[in-house]
Amino acid sequence: MVTLQNAVKMYIPMTETMYYILLSLVEEKHGYGIMQDVEKITNKRLTLGAGTIYKSISKLEIDGLIKSVKVEDRRKIYKTTELGREILEIEVKRLNELNRNGILLLERSK
Repeated sequence: MVTLQNAVKMYIPMTETMYYILLSLVEEKHGYGIMQDVEKITNKRLTLGAGTIYKSISKLEIDGLIKSVKVEDRRKIYKTTELGREILEIEVKRLNELNRNGILLLERSK
């Protein structure tokens, strides 16, 4: 497992795929559930394939941002860890800053 400082270096800025997987896993889900949730959250703008999901899950689990919490019908169920939630909160703050600055500067330039 990596430290918060190392995780920040590795994940911030976060790819959209990693962001939505981590966000989806604030509630327990299996891989297919993540795929469905991301489509729902993004209003079908983002569709993640199985290969992308499972490669990302593997990396996030190795780095300690998510963990397997149980197995149901041969499907692993994952959830964001405390470290994963901290990284997600850092990314949300970063994205909010980007959004605020964009709105401010675009409004100012009208």
